[in-house]
Amino acid sequence: MSKLMIVGCGGVASVAIQKCCQNSEVFDEIMIASRTLSKCEALKEKLQPTTKTRISTGAVDANDMRDVSSWIKTWHPDAVLNVALPYQDLTIMDACLDAGVHYIDTANYEAEDTEDPRWRAIYEERCKRLGFTAYFDYSWQWAYQDKFKEAGLTALLGSGFDPGVTSVFAAYAQKHYFDEIHTIDILDCNGGDHGYPFATNFNPELNLREVSAPGSYWEDGKWIEIPAMSIKREYDFPQVGKKDMYLLHHEEIESLAKNIPGVKLRTELSDSYEMSGKRGYAAYRSCEFQRTENRAHPVLKGTAAGSGLPWPKNRGQDQHRLHFHRCEGRQREKYLHL
Repeated sequence: MSKLMIVGCGGVASVAIQKCCQNSEVFDEIMIASRTLSKCEALKEKLQPTTKTRISTGAVDANDMRDVSSWIKTWHPDAVLNVALPYQDLTIMDACLDAGVHYIDTANYEAEDTEDPRWRAIYEERCKRLGFTAYFDYSWQWAYQDKFKEAGLTALLGSGFDPGVTSVFAAYAQKHYFDEIHTIDILDCNGGDHGYPFATNFNPELNLREVSAPGSYWEDGKWIEIPAMSIKREYDFPQVGKKDMYLLHHEEIESLAKNIPGVKLRTELSDSYEMSGKRGYAAYRSCEFQRTENRAHPVLKGTAAGSGLPWPKNRGQDQHRLHFHRCEGRQREKYLHL
């Protein structure tokens, strides 16, 4: 039994909160903490009659380390689940260190202001040293390892689907199916259709940054970078069908490359996801970005991506699939999918 403080109450956070409430034997008490208290209260009102998990709520500024730490010290959770924005990862990690609790997130840190001189200098050095130019990477959070170790705390990064489940699949395959793994293809297939023109599965601004970044993959101990969406392949997914897939940069490639030396890693997302991303990105680049109270880009207003709503019209199946291949000696291939 445990107490979990959940920072965030957007689309992804709402799903995580509902999943916690479905596992009351594990999460006997949760606190939903977000900037807009009314959203937290509305979700509590919806879920509390359906679960044995006790739900509390609070208004927190995830950009303010002291505010987050104060809530942690007041509520005494066993861990903090960060499903706010990746821009806020470091602030929440600092708050966990200050308050002495374990930390969990689903996406790695990236800077909100990519023109900040201090961040820019570190970013440009990393580009030269590692060879990929995406704005998001693990280096900022991995730098916290010694701090958490010295504090006797755990920071579990990338615990969503990809990264997250994909990393578990890779570890399982390495342990149970292969003596060596030489290539891994991570395939993320959006086989559903919700009728909206822009198919984002999470924060639209971050989604647009991701699909517009140069693609990259890990091969022979180094990063290979390519123009955005310049590599396309067709895969036939069980129960979904054939989908065009585009190669892009994704954070689990970084972590898997550390733990499976020499492996070639690629992450690819389906046409229905990426091509809508291309259309959205064209609009994103063609108009001045203006923040609103809910951080929605004006181009996205009127779409599901800008509404903050779940996907009530979604029909069809999404699928994550990992393709493992040992290419020397005893050749073997294995697919794991969910």
